[in-house]
Amino acid sequence: MHIADAAYAVVHDYPGGAESLAPRLGMSSAVLRNKVNPNNTTHHVTLAEALRLSQITGSRVLIDAFATELGLIVIELPAPENCADGEVLEWMAKTWETNGDIGKEVNATFADSRVEAHEVAKIKDRVFSHIRSLFGLVGRIEGMAEK
Repeated sequence: MHIADAAYAVVHDYPGGAESLAPRLGMSSAVLRNKVNPNNTTHHVTLAEALRLSQITGSRVLIDAFATELGLIVIELPAPENCADGEVLEWMAKTWETNGDIGKEVNATFADSRVEAHEVAKIKDRVFSHIRSLFGLVGRIEGMAEK
């Protein structure tokens, strides 16, 4: 997702939309709507506002879009309190699931014996999700290590 579309989505997908978020950012809802409108060339979300939007909404959409545009991925670091046996098992299951998602997408891509750019983007997205899952698993196990 393009970064401008991501900013729009974060604001408009939030419960109450711009009307709910704008006061928390210290601006009017009209200004916020203008700032996240991909067709507006005069108002823009600042880096500080993008960070605050992500913090308020709890959404990773902006950082993921930014990373994707740079060919990178973002990996969530687990908190030590989320490193019990149960969380490790959950991450193992998530890792297996994301691995399967890659296979499903590859199968769908080759079903018509053609590979299209949008299909490659889907596969890439599934691979990045899998990599994030693997690092999350390692982080949780690392969090259980005795000091």
